[in-house]
Amino acid sequence: MPETSPVPLPTGFRAAGVFCGIKKDQTLLDLSLFISDRPATAAGVFTTNLVHGAPVKVSRARVPRGTARGVVINSGNSNACTGEKGIVDARWMTGLVANQVGCAEDDILVCSTGVIGRFLPRECLEAGIPVAAKALGSPPADFERAARGIMTTDTFPKMSTRTATIAGATVRVSGVAKGAAMIAPNMATMLCTILTDVALSPTDAQPMLKAAVDRSFNCISVEGHMSTSDTVLLLANGAAVPTPLAGADLAKFQQLLNEVATDLARAIIQDAEGADHEITIDVRGLRTRAEAFAIAKSVADSPLVKTAITGGDPNWGRIVSAVGYAGVKLEEKDISLKLNGVPLYQAGAPVPFQAAEVSQALKKNRQVHIELDLTLGQEAVRYWTSDLTAEYVRLNADYTT
Repeated sequence: MPETSPVPLPTGFRAAGVFCGIKKDQTLLDLSLFISDRPATAAGVFTTNLVHGAPVKVSRARVPRGTARGVVINSGNSNACTGEKGIVDARWMTGLVANQVGCAEDDILVCSTGVIGRFLPRECLEAGIPVAAKALGSPPADFERAARGIMTTDTFPKMSTRTATIAGATVRVSGVAKGAAMIAPNMATMLCTILTDVALSPTDAQPMLKAAVDRSFNCISVEGHMSTSDTVLLLANGAAVPTPLAGADLAKFQQLLNEVATDLARAIIQDAEGADHEITIDVRGLRTRAEAFAIAKSVADSPLVKTAITGGDPNWGRIVSAVGYAGVKLEEKDISLKLNGVPLYQAGAPVPFQAAEVSQALKKNRQVHIELDLTLGQEAVRYWTSDLTAEYVRLNADYTT
């Protein structure tokens, strides 16, 4: 669901995207800045992969904070598995941006995405960061260029926005993300920056971002491979509402944040490398959300489920068996399954259905809906994934060579 209309920045933010030479193709952008004109509260959620990029180490140490001024992101090089030099280079990047913005180095956050295990080309960034700083602007076109500057194998920029009246003012939440493969966030290669012109305290911003991530980016999977670089950052600068939100206003903002994060997460699934189908998995009727999540992820990560969808094969046994090994205590009679609204399995027993019709529906429609209803409780999870195609294998077999 790529955003087709221009996405505006919240009040008090500027953005830029430029080509600095990290990528070989000069028509592609590879360096982006997102800058607040005033100090902002920053929060972050990061990959839990123990092998993670230098920018993750640097940014994780700087949030939550109340004095942030911006985010610098390069694409084409992830600065991951680069040892102490990688950390020095990530800090050096933030220092260059801080000099342009006029703030402390620690008030700039940093992300990198691209090939793992290569040192950052300093000469490109040293020349490119001043150019990007001069290009900073507030029109939607500048925000879109910044969204394009963080792309790697993405085929479109991922953007979303929401507006609402909160505390008597019109406020905006806008975000960008990148990602098309190496997607199995557990924060949590995907990156996301969300900007808002409300004020939030650091103690509120961090758990609110985590709550939004848990219901969006942590509920998507392409192939089950957790990235070294996954990062979601939130900057709240108070340009529209200068007093930190509380009570009902805080709850209203949480809803906006959840919606923007979900839009961006689903856009990643839509852009999944080589995918022919977008799959929504609803798991209902569990004792805890953790149980529902475990089942949804088990189904989403199954190569056999994914390839069945690719081939238009309503092989429900693959889905039911993935439920069985999810680590949740249950019996077969607790499970019922629908595929695109057609019952295939009910209370532990197969249901007669027209296999050819279900198969044709799978082949003709990009959207697939898997519904799993259990009888163990009231908790539910919605999860999104994609199918697995020969094109995905080709793209990732040839990625660096």
